[in-house]
Amino acid sequence: MSPTPHAKLGPHAVGPGQPLLLIAGPCVIESLDHSRRLAEQIAAIAARLKLPYVFKASFDKANRSSVHSFRGPGLEEGLAILRRVREDVGVPVLSDVHEPAQAEVAGKVLDAVQVPAFLCRQTDLLIACGRTNRCVNIKKGQFVAPEKMRLAVEKVRETGNQNVLVCDRGTFFGYERLVSDLTGLQVMRQFAPVVFDATHSVQYPGGGEVTGGRREFIPLLARAAVAAGIDALFMEVHDDPPRAKSDAATVWPLAELEELLLTLLRVREAVER
Repeated sequence: MSPTPHAKLGPHAVGPGQPLLLIAGPCVIESLDHSRRLAEQIAAIAARLKLPYVFKASFDKANRSSVHSFRGPGLEEGLAILRRVREDVGVPVLSDVHEPAQAEVAGKVLDAVQVPAFLCRQTDLLIACGRTNRCVNIKKGQFVAPEKMRLAVEKVRETGNQNVLVCDRGTFFGYERLVSDLTGLQVMRQFAPVVFDATHSVQYPGGGEVTGGRREFIPLLARAAVAAGIDALFMEVHDDPPRAKSDAATVWPLAELEELLLTLLRVREAVER
């Protein structure tokens, strides 16, 4: 197998030999105060554990199950909030874009632009994200084989942007179920640093009007993914999960984040040893 390329996300190098990168924050921007408070608290945990950290939150959840679900503040207000978080807390920020026209605007604020899983085959979107010259995190479609993600990565790299990550968030297994294929992590790691999305991987997508899931399985999948050799861990985190405005069933409680990360670091140390 060819060696895994490295990528740069803000000040952080991502890839083999680098510390495990933590990408964490609420599913959707709920307010400036809430985003800033979460970023400060997660950043403090990451600093104690010596983990490089990137704050994530969506300015628009364009793929909610119901038209009545909360989508977020939108592009302009959402980017203004992320800019404030970046400046006030001093952490890199990541958010997802859904249309090529959003990429250039978002790239002026974000350290990383994210391509949602349902859009990972959209050539124009991938190229627009690549042209931002920001790190591009491509979520693997739940319907895409791991080896086919090489083609999505190549679309971004054709723009001259080499800073690409691929993120696994589970694969469809029948209706409204996901499974995590750990062999796929190693397949994708041949052509880009790999991120594992531990919280979306336990979802039951499309189950009724609100997506459900099994939060209790997050530690199990996260431990397995870290043991399999991921480069970054993606987690949606909330200080009050039952009241989260998006993905309430699967966001990880802020109060339990440090304990989980400590366990994952022990797993990583044991595997590397």
